Amino acid sequence: MKNKHYKIIDKIENTRKRNNKNWMDILRLAFKSNPGEASKILSEIYKEDKKISTLAKELLNKKK
Repeated sequence: MKNKHYKIIDKIENTRKRNNKNWMDILRLAFKSNPGEASKILSEIYKEDKKISTLAKELLNKKK
């Protein structure tokens, strides 16, 4: 039997799956409607995601 932590993690995973689909739907709509502007916005999202990845790496390195 799964412990309660794994049950919560499973719920988070399922919620993220649904939310990721919503993000992809918005992205498709944006590129269909205004590809140039959508590309600029996606570029900014990508930059922020890279910052998050860098911060996550810092946390992992501090753990060692």
